[in-house]
Order: sequence, then C-alpha cells, then structure tokens
Amino acid sequence: MFDRRVDLTRPRLVLASASPRRRDLLSQAGYDVQIAASDVEEMDSCNEGPEALALINAKRKWTAVAPQYPGEIVVAADTVVWLDGRFYGKPVDFSEATQMLTVLSGRTHQVVTGVALGRAGEGLQEFAEVSLVTFHAFSEKEIVAYLKTIHPLDKAGAYAAQDDNGRLIAKLEGSISNVIGLPMEKLGAFLASENYRRQ
Repeated sequence: MFDRRVDLTRPRLVLASASPRRRDLLSQAGYDVQIAASDVEEMDSCNEGPEALALINAKRKWTAVAPQYPGEIVVAADTVVWLDGRFYGKPVDFSEATQMLTVLSGRTHQVVTGVALGRAGEGLQEFAEVSLVTFHAFSEKEIVAYLKTIHPLDKAGAYAAQDDNGRLIAKLEGSISNVIGLPMEKLGAFLASENYRRQ
C-alpha cells in the first residue's frame, strides 16, 4: 500500500499516540518514529462538529507531548466517526461496539482525522481530513462474529479498516489511510515542506 523504502531526507518524528496503526503507517512510509503517547483524556463531544472535535483532541495531545521533545517534530492525531449528528468514538465494551456497528450497517458515515504537528516553540500546524465510508448491510449475528475477530475497544466506530478486505466496507470515498487513523497523503505533503525538513 505504501512505499516501504526509507528516505533519509525525511525527518525523525515523535508520534503522540500509542496507536500501532498510526505507527505502522508512518514506518511504512519511511519515517523514523518514536512513540510518546500522551495521557490526555479525549473529548467525546463538540457542538462544532467532527472536524472541530478531532482537531481539539489532536491539539491537546500535541500540547502535552511537544514540550518534552524540543527541536523534534511531534505529530498528534485523533480520529472520529460521525453519522446523523452523532459521534462514534471508541466503544467502552463489546455491547456498545455491537450497537455502533448495528447503526452503521448499510449506511454511509464520515471518518474524520484531525492532525496537529510541529516543533515546540515554532508554531503548530493543523488540518483535518474527511473520508466517506459505506458499509454493507449485515445482521447482528454477523456483527458479533466480526467483533470476535478484532479488538474493537481501541477503534473509533468499533471496526478495523486496515484488515477489512471488503468484509464491512462496501465503498470508500477518500483516503484509506485516513480511515485507518492517519491521512498519509496530506501529512506527507506537510512534512515535505521547508519547515519540516530534517534539521
């Protein structure tokens, strides 16, 4: 999916996230990644919509981690699922995960990832990416069987896009890496700018 060759002109990144999916996306794109997960509690609602919520959470994570790594590029992100004016974050248990997928079944939802990046003291850059994901219609029995094959409690919307292979997703409009947790196309463009070259 992504070029695994290491580009030595690319910067070392500090990822303010414990997400193995975000780490893998960056590593597969050739970046030298250090994990520095923040302990910031994520907000789960915002009156201004999904892009605002994702950016608020990303900026909070960046603010908590960046001062600990002066001179380093810190990348923070947050992904939310949005449908019918409601946020679908990480489910608290298997029952809530089942409820989420029941609502998403056969419908199109938004996946929004907010990204905050930069070096402490040099100004924060931010952007949000939106993808549209349409699910197949599936029964409760199929949902339960699916959830037993993944770990839904650490995934917004209770599903794993990176291993889907058409099992749930009938149609995708936009970036698949965004749905996985980090919009690599747009992030790569930011990191290629003059401000983010290797020091």
